Amino acid sequence: MIKALHHVQLAAPAGSEPSLREFYVGVLGLREVPKPPELAARGGAWFRVEGVEVHLGIEDDFRPARKAHPAFLVDDLDAFAARLPDAVPDDLFPGFRRIYVTDPVGNRIELLQPV
Repeated sequence: MIKALHHVQLAAPAGSEPSLREFYVGVLGLREVPKPPELAARGGAWFRVEGVEVHLGIEDDFRPARKAHPAFLVDDLDAFAARLPDAVPDDLFPGFRRIYVTDPVGNRIELLQPV
């Protein structure tokens, strides 16, 4: 039986870690957690907030997925929308307000709040 989701893995190009840190820590409010030394040599970064963990791994021929994405529940969608001027609102998911944004390397991110 599956008990929980441990993390979501997204890809990123080499050298993008500083901009990823600015976005995932500075904008989304996650905190960076150290990668195990064996994995740190590969580059990338890991981010966490209670109950949510996102790993960004370096991919040589990186191309962001067009549809695949994590969806994060938030408690104040309007506050996120104010910090993300390029956010695209979407009201097609009954019971939720949501926006879509992209991280600095083009990964699609969904932020949603129950109505």
